[in-house]
Amino acid sequence: MKKFYDTATVSPEGGGFSVLLDGRAIKTPNKAPLLMPSEALAKAVAAEWQAQSDDVLPETMPMTRLVNTVIDRVAPRADEVVQELVAYAHTDLLCYRAVDQDELVAAQAKTWQPYLDWLKAELGVDLEVTSGIVPLTQSEAAIETLTNEIASFDSFSLSAFHAFVSGFGSIVLALALVRGFQDFGTCWKASLVDETHQEALWGLDAEVEETRARLKAEMLASLDLWHFSQS
Repeated sequence: MKKFYDTATVSPEGGGFSVLLDGRAIKTPNKAPLLMPSEALAKAVAAEWQAQSDDVLPETMPMTRLVNTVIDRVAPRADEVVQELVAYAHTDLLCYRAVDQDELVAAQAKTWQPYLDWLKAELGVDLEVTSGIVPLTQSEAAIETLTNEIASFDSFSLSAFHAFVSGFGSIVLALALVRGFQDFGTCWKASLVDETHQEALWGLDAEVEETRARLKAEMLASLDLWHFSQS
């Protein structure tokens, strides 16, 4: 759509911050107020609107898109999102090790076990590990602790955390990231142990690399959302 405003500014509102376009507050696609918990996040959104030229291009506004998603889709069903995330514990990438591939098994153990050890020390959550694809059911105590931890997130943090869990395929890696055990690059590399092993054997696939690059970019935008919402 054509740009219809000159200036994007930030204004305190309702205990949070909104973005004004020539003095008029932005709303989400569902017509809800675009109200954010921190000035830093609102400034990031305002900067995206201010950067538009003749046309407003949504694809160049990742933070605005993420905030819209939080308000319209995550906040109204936060309890369901928490349960969806906790369910990842039963299928967590780090808990399923390869069979009959000694080199890969060793790489998985070397890379992943420190995260599981950290989780046990940090939150008292001791996740079971198996070989192969036989489904695991983690303990009720582990699930309860994880539920309490994730339920403490506000909707903005919860939305970012959802991106980390689904992107890594691991609630453990996501927790390690947001609690500062490891940085994003290290967690990202840990999530790709299986792929890295296969690519060393068979080479890279350009389409897979492109898909992976898009996912990484989306997750880094969510990391910005996490940090801005904590500011």
